[in-house]
Amino acid sequence: MDIDSGGVTIHVEVVGQGRPVLLLHGFPDSGALWRHQVPSLVAAGFQAVVPDLRGFGASDAPEAVEDYSILHAVGDLVAVLDHLGIERAHVVGHDFGAATAWAMAAFLPDRVDHLVALSVGQASAFRSVGVRQLEKSWYMFFFQFPGVAEQWLAADGWANFRAWSHHPDADAVVARWEATGTLTAALNWYRANIPPEGFVAPDLELPDVQAPTMGVWSTGDFALTEEQMTGSGRHVSGPWRYERVEGPGHWMQLEAPEVVNGLLLDFLPS
Repeated sequence: MDIDSGGVTIHVEVVGQGRPVLLLHGFPDSGALWRHQVPSLVAAGFQAVVPDLRGFGASDAPEAVEDYSILHAVGDLVAVLDHLGIERAHVVGHDFGAATAWAMAAFLPDRVDHLVALSVGQASAFRSVGVRQLEKSWYMFFFQFPGVAEQWLAADGWANFRAWSHHPDADAVVARWEATGTLTAALNWYRANIPPEGFVAPDLELPDVQAPTMGVWSTGDFALTEEQMTGSGRHVSGPWRYERVEGPGHWMQLEAPEVVNGLLLDFLPS
């Protein structure tokens, strides 16, 4: 279904009945990222609510960089929940979806029951790691350059994107960008939320998260240090749980779906 959020259409798939779980993908994905988790959650008695975030998948892609602020994304999620008549949901996020989930849980505690953050920790914990995380985050600076980043990623049949990302769904991602022309929209998430000065002087300080929270990090993640996730517990006033998944890379829900599914079902009350 398509839901209006202040003039931006957000595409959402809703599967199953029961306690709602909002599943938030990040760059460069769509709701299809969760295809291994949705059947498991539905079988366990949950309702899976799976939006394509703005700029991705079948959702609208506004032109302005500022339209991709995480606060706009949180507004989209509120519009989705309101349209579906959902007061509170479990929220599970990965990559920019995790960053959005952290913000939603911090600013709208009444709407978030339990929070699960995959790969990306809380913003202040991310910034506090220092040089090791900055080295891994080189691409976040490079993506600030309009046109240059797009050309580099797409060069030689998207060879740089494939080699840099190691994405298990690289062919599907490339096909979607070529069909929709939304590569710039996807990169605008970096331009709106992680400008270079944001590493030292953030525009947005998040209140501590009150919801029970689980942070999950995988040992093969090329982009993120373990410390930015373990340190996130300092910004959770509710119960905090950390899980380290051995082996898979950044897209653990695709590379180790049984492990991720087990963690979700163990942590989220139905």
